[in-house]
Amino acid sequence: MSKRLPPADLPNMAAALRAERAEMLNFTSSLTDDEWTAPSAAAGWHVADVVAHIGATAGSFYTPAGMSKLFASSLEQGAEKPVDRRRDWSRAKVMAEYQRASRRATTLLDVVRRTPAARVRVPLAEIGRYPLALMIGGALVFDHHTHLRHDIAPALGRPAPPTDADRMRAVLTWMIAVLSNQVAQAPVAGLDARVALTLSGPGGGTWWFDEAGGLAPSDGAVAAHVTAPALAFPDWGTQRSSWRDSDVTITGDTELAARFLDAVNVI
Repeated sequence: MSKRLPPADLPNMAAALRAERAEMLNFTSSLTDDEWTAPSAAAGWHVADVVAHIGATAGSFYTPAGMSKLFASSLEQGAEKPVDRRRDWSRAKVMAEYQRASRRATTLLDVVRRTPAARVRVPLAEIGRYPLALMIGGALVFDHHTHLRHDIAPALGRPAPPTDADRMRAVLTWMIAVLSNQVAQAPVAGLDARVALTLSGPGGGTWWFDEAGGLAPSDGAVAAHVTAPALAFPDWGTQRSSWRDSDVTITGDTELAARFLDAVNVI
């Protein structure tokens, strides 16, 4: 029997979240009012809606009403209601909530990560259970990174803000944890052998998968090996773009790798 992915080696999520929060505040402060209300690349959401979503998500980790999201049947459907409630808010009100909620969530994460509660596994809607520190930090760093660089900046014709290895490691740690749960809960048809995924560049590494989900590192043989730049994974790994149009290299069983890659859709 394959050995499942061990508990994540948590990077300093609080530091990564502080850096992403600063990036978001710097970026949004430079927007014109027209840019603030412009459509984003997230379907049906304007730039203001995306920022409102991130603020609401940050608040969900420490407010009783927000924590109901943890037990929702659909994470994506649950994200729409808070955005709808904020559509009539002024820019100042959206930003005030974002600043307050993201600051409090970062403080909570800083406290939690220093306690045994950091590794207590808690549910998050339909995408499985995660160590608490990983869920708070990973979900928020991932949300900031992906929405800012793949939904907001390109829609406005602006260059994507820079990142670094520590922040990318936080993003990838969360994405791989979610992907491992997704594969374990809904096995990929035909994934009857191991696939290795190597993401190169800042924060990168190698991970192994089969029908059980993520696997512990192993020197054993793999049927296919997928290699891609780490910086591109948040884009095609969320199906914002196709892996076939990205710089993805496959060695070994290409059909097996394609079946696996077609199923990758981290939410």
